[in-house]
Amino acid sequence: MKSIATSLMFVGEQAGKAEEAIRFYTSLFAGSEIVDIQRYQAGEHEPEGSVKMAKFIINGREFMALDSHLDHQFTFTPSMSLYVECESASEIEEVFKALAEGGSELMPLDNYGFSQKFGWLNDRYGVSWQLNLSN
Repeated sequence: MKSIATSLMFVGEQAGKAEEAIRFYTSLFAGSEIVDIQRYQAGEHEPEGSVKMAKFIINGREFMALDSHLDHQFTFTPSMSLYVECESASEIEEVFKALAEGGSELMPLDNYGFSQKFGWLNDRYGVSWQLNLSN
């Protein structure tokens, strides 16, 4: 096996927002960058300029993203989330606040017994994140 990467498909109300989302995500975490963005051209089955395939790195991990304007019967769900170990209280608070803006908190930042500081949310794009303060 060569690799495994998480792929995020932006559909429904989020279709057309893949590039916006990956620019936001890569701005939040150190060691992050957009590696490549391929766009749909005129005459293809998706709107011109939308993301055909993008590769990006968050904290050294590869992710992929794409837009799909087709009628899908699914979208993002909290049952699949990105789990982030934060190194400091200030980091977890800053990242949680940024990701929660325009989204919805599933579990506000708090001490839940299993973690000194933990939070779970869906960001403005519907992507689910779990943030944990590393011990």
